Amino acid sequence: MTATPAIEGWFTTGAAPALVGTRCATCTTVFFPKADGFCRNPACDGETFEEVELSRRGRIWSYTDAQYQPPPPYIPAADPYEPFALAAVELPEGLVVLGQVAKGYGVDDLKVGDEAELVVETLYTDETGERSIWRWKPVTEMGQEADQ
Repeated sequence: MTATPAIEGWFTTGAAPALVGTRCATCTTVFFPKADGFCRNPACDGETFEEVELSRRGRIWSYTDAQYQPPPPYIPAADPYEPFALAAVELPEGLVVLGQVAKGYGVDDLKVGDEAELVVETLYTDETGERSIWRWKPVTEMGQEADQ
């Protein structure tokens, strides 16, 4: 069994994982998830895109927690359900990307404006193996990962 991204093509899984977006060749606007077919910038009529890896670090823009299990089919949940935190992280490209917070961290570890780094962790395991997803890991002011 091998780890497979839960959403194929949205992120890389190497030693320095990154979200994968697109940049419009006409207006240079960056999109995540990837744009395809037409530019989502209403002031642009571009139709050509370049795939780009997004910054691995950004600033926490907002956060919340998921104390209650969402109904199927939204998230395959552990049994029993384990609450988790969500963070919206603003990347230098100007995008705000929502994602779960890394295992071992919760809303008490988050503060608007603090730095977070993209990591890849296992979301769930099924009969074909592990399914991985990106998550946001808090980073301390000194540039080191927050101890947990």
